[in-house]
Amino acid sequence: MSWERFGGLREAIAQLAAQIMYGEDVKQYFTAKRLAAKRLLKRASPNHRCRSRDLPSNGEIKQALLELVEDIEGDERTRRLFAMRVAAIEAMVDLAKFSPRLIGSVATGHVREGSDIDLHVFADDPEAVIEHVRGLGWTFEVRRVSIMKQGKAMDFTHVEVPDVFTLELTVYAPRELRIRPRSSTDGKPIIRLRESAVRALCEREHADAWKRYLDTGATLSMNDLLATDDE
Repeated sequence: MSWERFGGLREAIAQLAAQIMYGEDVKQYFTAKRLAAKRLLKRASPNHRCRSRDLPSNGEIKQALLELVEDIEGDERTRRLFAMRVAAIEAMVDLAKFSPRLIGSVATGHVREGSDIDLHVFADDPEAVIEHVRGLGWTFEVRRVSIMKQGKAMDFTHVEVPDVFTLELTVYAPRELRIRPRSSTDGKPIIRLRESAVRALCEREHADAWKRYLDTGATLSMNDLLATDDE
C-alpha cells in the first residue's frame, strides 16, 4: 500500500491514532500509536515491519487529535470548554484549603467530548481530602495508583467525582506545590493554574459568556451543551 496520499506512513499513523483516542476512549498516546501502527500495517502487508522513524511523536498525535476535535465538534467544543472551566472554578472554591491547581485539557483549552476536569490538590494526609469531599456531600470513588518516576515507584491517591464533567483529584504532598511535573507529551513543565488564573482565562477567552455567568450566576452555555449531548 502506498502511504503518499496520507502524507506518509508516519502521518497516517498519527491520524489513525487520533481517531482511536477520540472514538475509542484510549487515553495514552503510546497505546494509540501502537494500535494504529498494527492496524495500518495489517491492512498493508502482514510482513511489513514498522520502523521507529515511522512512529509519530506524542506531539504529532496531539496535534492531529486537536484538529480532529475542531473538525467534529467546532463551536460545541468552545461551549464545553467554558462550562468545564466554570465547573473547575466552583470545585476549586470548595477545595480552597488544599491549594487546588487546574491541569490538563481544561487548563490548556484542548478539551474534547469525554474530557475530565483534572485538579492537583495538596495535603499531608490524603484522608483529609477524602473526608473533606465526603463532607461536601459529593459522590466519589478513591483509587490508589502506583507509577514509576525516574526508576522509582511512587504511590498517588486519586479521588474521582462523577458529575456532568468528571472531576479527577490527584493528591500530592504540600512540598510538591513548588515543583511542576513535566508533560509526557513534550517533556516541558505542565500548565498548572490556580483559581485566580482560571478566572482570568475565562475573562480573556470567554468574555461574553463569563460576564453572563457573573451577572446571573449560571452558564447558559451549559444548558446548550447538555441539550446537544442529549441529542
